[in-house]
Amino acid sequence: MQRSDSPSQVSPATTPRAGGWYKWAVVGMLWFVCFFNYADRQAIAAVLPVLGEEFAFTKTQQGLIASAFMWVYALSAPLAGGVGDRTSRKMLILGGLYVWSIVTGFTAACSKLWHFVLVRGAEGFGETFYFPASMSLVSDYHSKRTRSRAMSLHQTSVYAGTVGGAWFAGWMTVTTGDWRWPFVVLGAGGVVLGLVLAFFIREPQRNEAERLESGELGASEPDTVHPTIGTSQAAQQGFVAGALATFVDVMRFGLELAMNPPALLLVLAFCGANFVAFVFITWMPTFLREQYDLDLASAGFAATIYMQAASMVGAIVGGLLADSWGQRRAGGRSLVQALGLIAGAPFIYWVGVTPELNTVLIAMTCFGFAKGIYDSNIWASLYDVVPAESRGKAVGFTNMIGWIGAGVGATAFGYVVDRGYTMNQTLSSTAVIYVGIAGLLIVASLLAAQRAGRGGAAASR
Repeated sequence: MQRSDSPSQVSPATTPRAGGWYKWAVVGMLWFVCFFNYADRQAIAAVLPVLGEEFAFTKTQQGLIASAFMWVYALSAPLAGGVGDRTSRKMLILGGLYVWSIVTGFTAACSKLWHFVLVRGAEGFGETFYFPASMSLVSDYHSKRTRSRAMSLHQTSVYAGTVGGAWFAGWMTVTTGDWRWPFVVLGAGGVVLGLVLAFFIREPQRNEAERLESGELGASEPDTVHPTIGTSQAAQQGFVAGALATFVDVMRFGLELAMNPPALLLVLAFCGANFVAFVFITWMPTFLREQYDLDLASAGFAATIYMQAASMVGAIVGGLLADSWGQRRAGGRSLVQALGLIAGAPFIYWVGVTPELNTVLIAMTCFGFAKGIYDSNIWASLYDVVPAESRGKAVGFTNMIGWIGAGVGATAFGYVVDRGYTMNQTLSSTAVIYVGIAGLLIVASLLAAQRAGRGGAAASR
């Protein structure tokens, strides 16, 4: 094992291995970072009705404001994944937190459509580095035995942040009479959190958990160099050369992904799932406010709490189920995801067709639980069919395709409603997408099992 005399070397006494309590502490710390990640992005959805009234934005323009984040996030994701495979994940997580938090604060200064589009796009660029780096970090602390559970616990922060951001933005806007204050407070809170966690998050070796489990990496060996800006491979090569190498690496992985049918189907399914999810996440506060005459805080809260709280439970159930199915058969995690989508489709339709608010909330709760089952295995399913050294790039590519779908969904919904279709009709129609992508996941599971069988047969000869 290579050793380094770099000052960034951390002693074994101060840096835990992938086993033990620290691997769960990592999930806990990242939970709070991800909470702000989603609270900051969701806050804008809660105040879209106010922006429409104050600045006379159409539904299409409101959708464009929401989508600007998603499209920049998507287009930056492959680069973010490549960088995450080449440099310190801790640096990317905390650096991204600082950037998107500061940009969130600048939202308060916006007054024109292009201001909002620019700021939301900049926030998307800051946030795009988080998921490839954090999921890669978690996967190096958790082997396949606990990976789905760890990632499903982390996933609950997505739901909590979505609820917290929507409710807080609506509540503070109603309380203060000014939609700008929530963005100032959320931005400042994220910066403070990053300063605190800088002392506690540590960088593991690549694939450390599975190397420890297999005995390849001894528990008594010295720990890896923890790269910093000054010791990362990209920095040693120089900024331009490092960026070029990362770009080439990412493009090479894109070609590999195209020749990996199970992984490709998982990516396409994520695109469809995000299309549906962000129709609901972006437009449900407006839907409840206009259809049932709720105030801004109540609409923001009701639009998120039922669906997201149920998704939290669904994610935990899905994680437990997938760890069991995943060990019994190759592609088992994908089947769990398909199960969640098939269960969720009828409730998506129900949300749009029922006239009663209480019935809408029940349907949203059931949809949220099913969605959580799917969400809990997005990355764990992908990691089962891509090489360990490419996990960051895999998340980056998946995020790119998925968030393009999210942006199209948010904008297309506003455009269709501006053209005369009702919100109810448009919401219900997205159930068809859930059924279609469930089929993709079933095929992905069968292909993964077939691929594993060929590998096992080859190994036995």
